[in-house]
Amino acid sequence: MEVVHQILAAAFAFVVLIYTWRILNWFYIRPKRLERLLRKQGLKGNSYGLVYGDLKELLKMAGEAMSKPINLDDDIKPRVMAFIHKTFQKYGNGSYFWIGPRPSVIITDPEQIKEVMTKSYLYQKPKKPNPLTKLLQRGLATSEGATWAQHRKIINPAFHLEKLKMMIPVFCLSCDEVLNKWEKSLSPEGTCEVDVWPDLQNLSSDAISRTAFGSSYQEGRKIFQLQGEQAEHLVMALRSIYIPGWRFVPTKRNNRMKEIAKEVQFLIRETTSTLIVWTLVLLSKYPDWQIKAREEVLQVFGNQTPDYDGLNHLKICTMIFYEVMRLYPPAFNLDRSVTEETKLGKVTLPAGIQLTLPIIFLHHDREIWGDDAMEFKPERFSEGMSKAQKGKGIYFPFGWGPRICVGQNFAMLEAKVALAMILQRFSFELSPSPHARALHDHDTSASAWNSPDSAQALEFELL
Repeated sequence: MEVVHQILAAAFAFVVLIYTWRILNWFYIRPKRLERLLRKQGLKGNSYGLVYGDLKELLKMAGEAMSKPINLDDDIKPRVMAFIHKTFQKYGNGSYFWIGPRPSVIITDPEQIKEVMTKSYLYQKPKKPNPLTKLLQRGLATSEGATWAQHRKIINPAFHLEKLKMMIPVFCLSCDEVLNKWEKSLSPEGTCEVDVWPDLQNLSSDAISRTAFGSSYQEGRKIFQLQGEQAEHLVMALRSIYIPGWRFVPTKRNNRMKEIAKEVQFLIRETTSTLIVWTLVLLSKYPDWQIKAREEVLQVFGNQTPDYDGLNHLKICTMIFYEVMRLYPPAFNLDRSVTEETKLGKVTLPAGIQLTLPIIFLHHDREIWGDDAMEFKPERFSEGMSKAQKGKGIYFPFGWGPRICVGQNFAMLEAKVALAMILQRFSFELSPSPHARALHDHDTSASAWNSPDSAQALEFELL
């Protein structure tokens, strides 16, 4: 009997030793080894801090940046990527930062970014450490490997050219409802102040709901509302330090997230509302381009409802959209995780290390776009994307390579329809009201991080 006890005690001690080693390796040994490896290859960053790395400072800076208003002429990078922007300023190219015990290398070389985006089998979306992310329904954007390939194969036919043509009347119907609402708000003088952000969010979700659910689009609206609320709860959770097991504590937020997760069956995400609202803001600031765009729309359509062939002739509007997405890309940052040891440029990357691809850094780079990189100049795209760049660069608002956004044509068509119909019926400018002179961000949803919030109003005048 004593021998059995000794064996059990030895087995227990061995298990404890194994788990102690794993924990020690996770929060200290492996991070310090990776730090030595990166520094040896010339990369620079903060020294590793136990368990949290740079996470506390990252979350603190993000919260501070989001709590302050931003003017239209301000550089948006310190707002939406506060810590990464600071790291890049401090260490330059070849820098990294710590997301807990995992280093993330910032990649800014255009050719290396193309390689990462092209070799999706080597560089995959990182697994999120917070299990709460599972409460948002997984789809094409978050899947990998065979699951991603299957989802892509299923979804691709929905965005075929002929299907997209059939969606245009639906886009027009959804847009018409919003414009009619604005017209009802007009004063006797024919003007009104409109909070455009929530209306344009509803427009985008309504258009997708109609195309996905047909006559049952009210059901689709409900799904979008629930997912929007879910995203807000999730972002608040992700801004907090993750505590293992905390999701099981019956807090108000955790309970509500679980309720929503049970109700929502799938998630359809588009970024159209962000593109449209920034376009309206910039056309308000640059009225000459608003006039040019309106003249083009009236020349192509007159007062008729937009159609597919006409939308393809909106060259000026397309240039404007490209420039808006350059300055304010729908996603300002992409992350990838290295699946096996590989060489990227001159650096050898071990498996499990993370990469940060800062889209907005590349889109604002003066070496790529010229000294006027921070200025709104749609004319730079007059001869297409490649000739818009002064130097060797990359323009990837919808991603790059095999994982490029499958819905980009859907988003662009919807945005063109919305802009054309708005220009046909209204002229607009930034509201003179004091509360609308700056951009704020009280909205905590992920999609609003690089968008004007509800405090941004435009003043419309009926044509």
